[in-house]
Amino acid sequence: MDSFLGMNIKKLRIEKGLSQQQIANKLNVDRSTYAGWETGRRMPDTAMIFKISDLFNVDVSYLLQAAKDPTKRPNIIMVDDEKIVLTGEIPVIKNILPNLPIYGFTKPSAALEFAQNNTVSLAFLDIEMGQTSGIELCKKLLKINPKTNVIFLTAYAEYSFDAWSTGACGFILKPISENTLREQLSRLRYPFIGGED
Repeated sequence: MDSFLGMNIKKLRIEKGLSQQQIANKLNVDRSTYAGWETGRRMPDTAMIFKISDLFNVDVSYLLQAAKDPTKRPNIIMVDDEKIVLTGEIPVIKNILPNLPIYGFTKPSAALEFAQNNTVSLAFLDIEMGQTSGIELCKKLLKINPKTNVIFLTAYAEYSFDAWSTGACGFILKPISENTLREQLSRLRYPFIGGED
């Protein structure tokens, strides 16, 4: 099996915030069977690929196209420990970048797992997130991929000085407005296809 298909299935699972066991239960297979698909050790049959596409609410063609070359579309993530913030802010980003996948995470650890298996072109990070700060998360993301564009989001302007010292390329006070977002996207350190040039 093309391992990119496994990466794509894993990406979709993480986006839904589900475990391998939960997905395996929904597909009526053993967890080890599902895990084999994610790692590329096994190949789901045609009928199962259709079930997977229905489960994740994506076209089979998208699933297979993404398997051919997952690097064609940049991945965007937003990390904020408050789900209500993700619900309110992600649609603003989608209005500006409607053709790019945007993944929201409430746990920094889940965002790091995603970044280890997928190229993250742009990360919007809340600065205050309980035990792990956005500044610490930024440093870890940039270790994984130094060309990740990081834009910090916060309600507190006093964090801006600390944020700039991390290698981030932007800073937005919440809530995000489309004008502010467009301005920040025009200043990305590493522009990508689908982003503002």
